[in-house]
Amino acid sequence: MKNWMLWLIVGVISIVGGLVALLNPLAATFAAERLIGWIFIIVGVLQVISAFREQGRGASLWAGLIGVLALLAGISLLSNPFSGVISLTLVLSVLIAAAGISKLITAYQIRRARYFPLILISGLVSIVLAILIFTNFQEAATVLLGVMLAIELISNGVSLIALSLFRRSPT
Repeated sequence: MKNWMLWLIVGVISIVGGLVALLNPLAATFAAERLIGWIFIIVGVLQVISAFREQGRGASLWAGLIGVLALLAGISLLSNPFSGVISLTLVLSVLIAAAGISKLITAYQIRRARYFPLILISGLVSIVLAILIFTNFQEAATVLLGVMLAIELISNGVSLIALSLFRRSPT
């Protein structure tokens, strides 16, 4: 790949962005909340537009309704950022708990398999994380999204750097 250096630079920028987000998770939380709000608005508008182009009335009605709901969610997130952060944290913590329960069920189903302990531990970590979020909800709400954004940026940067170095090698 000719552009391995570009991928390397993007990876480094992603890691630096992740480290900056870790240094100020509150600002990163609100940045993530604003980004999600705008995404909902864009998706909502596009969904409403596509609803008018649908042929069937049932599909058109559902597409339009989902678009309007997404649009309202985006407006709500942007007009009241603190409530948006609380809502997003609540949804995220419920998803983490559900993922943990799902992993525990999967682990139980494959309890004789070689990778059973890894899935079990992953499920337990998710459950513990969800409990920590629920028991310290106010504190978690202000930084959780920012920390998760930071971790994702760092993880993304590491993978991009690894990919660029892989693509650089002649083999």
